[in-house]
Amino acid sequence: MGVTAAGAALEDEAAGQGRAELERLEALAVLGLLDAAADDELEAVVRVAAAVAGVPHATLNLIDADRQCQLTAVGFEGGDSPRTESMCALHFRDGAVVHVPDARLDPRFARSAWVDGRLGRVRLYASVPLVTADGHALGSLCVFDTTPGGLSADQLARLADLGGVLMALFERRRRERVAAEVAAQLEERTELAEAVLGTIDVAVVAAGPDGRLTLFNRAAQEWHGADADPSAAPAEHAGRYALFEADGTTPLVLERVPLHRALVDGVVTGAEMVICADGTAPRSVVASGRAMARADGSPLGAVVAMADVTEARARTRTLQELHGELAERGRELERSNEELARFAAVASHDLRAPMTVVDGYLELLEDELVGGEARAPQRAWVAAARRSVRRMLGLTSSLLDDAAAGAAAREPEAVDVGELAREAVSDLATDVVVEVGVLPHLVCDPVAVRQLLQNLVGNALHHGGRAAEGAHPRVRVGAELVEGGWVLSVADDGPGVPPQDRDRVFEAFTRLPQPSDPATGERRSGHGLGLATCRRIVDRHGGRIWMDENPGGGATVRFTLAPPGARPAPA
Repeated sequence: MGVTAAGAALEDEAAGQGRAELERLEALAVLGLLDAAADDELEAVVRVAAAVAGVPHATLNLIDADRQCQLTAVGFEGGDSPRTESMCALHFRDGAVVHVPDARLDPRFARSAWVDGRLGRVRLYASVPLVTADGHALGSLCVFDTTPGGLSADQLARLADLGGVLMALFERRRRERVAAEVAAQLEERTELAEAVLGTIDVAVVAAGPDGRLTLFNRAAQEWHGADADPSAAPAEHAGRYALFEADGTTPLVLERVPLHRALVDGVVTGAEMVICADGTAPRSVVASGRAMARADGSPLGAVVAMADVTEARARTRTLQELHGELAERGRELERSNEELARFAAVASHDLRAPMTVVDGYLELLEDELVGGEARAPQRAWVAAARRSVRRMLGLTSSLLDDAAAGAAAREPEAVDVGELAREAVSDLATDVVVEVGVLPHLVCDPVAVRQLLQNLVGNALHHGGRAAEGAHPRVRVGAELVEGGWVLSVADDGPGVPPQDRDRVFEAFTRLPQPSDPATGERRSGHGLGLATCRRIVDRHGGRIWMDENPGGGATVRFTLAPPGARPAPA
């Protein structure tokens, strides 16, 4: 049994290392640097590295699956070499700066092709690992000389600083690539939207929050005999575009223009008018639309869709002379108008389709991954992806429903905060056990509160643990009923926060000095936005958030969300 258990443990460890290597290679591929010429900034950093070290040779190495790519080099002509012959590949994943005064005397490097003359005669050697914020080692910044020597602590520290500069440049490049991909997707969607608007036989007009026109689609241009003129004041629209009441003779006043009504009243449904553009026959239309708002609730403008009912009105007049068919034809026209009134809502519902397709394909993939322990991790990944898609689909559906109903804010609901905390811990995918105590049911925005808990638990995991002892962090989520209501808390056992900084940590971009990570020797650090985001969520709920010292060591973040009266959740 012992041999079997040990073998299984070794297999699990090997599988974990394999997954970590795949993730590392994916992080490297995202940069798009392999087999590409280095830009001027990267070359400049490598030149500065050589100057700081006072050596003639420096190189920026990226470690692929089976090779070392010298992206740019100083003092020699860089190139590719097998990963098995790379000096940096031996230790770049350790996360520590390496300094070797004479590589011939170091058993790790003595037989390297870069030392024994096959590729070079390296003696003095120093390298700085290039590690992403997610812990993926991409390569190293390396300096060397063909004669033995040594670097001072200050020189090694400055080389480490240059490694940080390289990682910042890598991150900027990654963001630029992501931004370019997003821009391409947006352009594609914009082209599709413009194609749809240009194809449909429904006139669509839009205005900004000031009422000035921003959009006429093809049908609107044809019906009005002109394009949208943003310089025209709203009071000029009826006259400039020849808009009349349904009788075709009474000019529309500003308060009766459907686009203005949608902007002011929030919604307009089945508004009938006549467009009498020069050189064309009068056109009767029925307009429906609504005001639009941004995600933060600020006004974005209004949009109105118009259907041409000229022929329908002509038929109605004919039917008035045919008393036997008048009632039936009238009902048909009413149903047509009701369907038009729902046009905007139906169009918005179509936005849910892509997410549903993603969930469907994940379900098919989940069905394919059946049988055998070997596929258990893949099934778990797909299951986690489906849970995320379903949560995203639910959120998207709720937002679209609110927008369709003209709601500017999300209605709070009674939720089990304990369940939200467990979901937040699950989303963090941490191996550390997070203790979730008895938490209450509260009336709140569940999406925002789950994000609040996830930010606080993630922050506690990041800063918890005894750095000197290399211990795993201990995090506890709890709640206490006091006179003013429920006070929830997230406690860690980390180094804590000095009293003078406990208010400042909730300000954006505030980052306090942190102890070194025992595994990597690097300073622990964040982006300074997590706790600021938590304060905004608590403020929106009318609550308060603050930080105390943890009696057992570390820090405790406490916050309130709802008035008293909530009941405790079952244990």
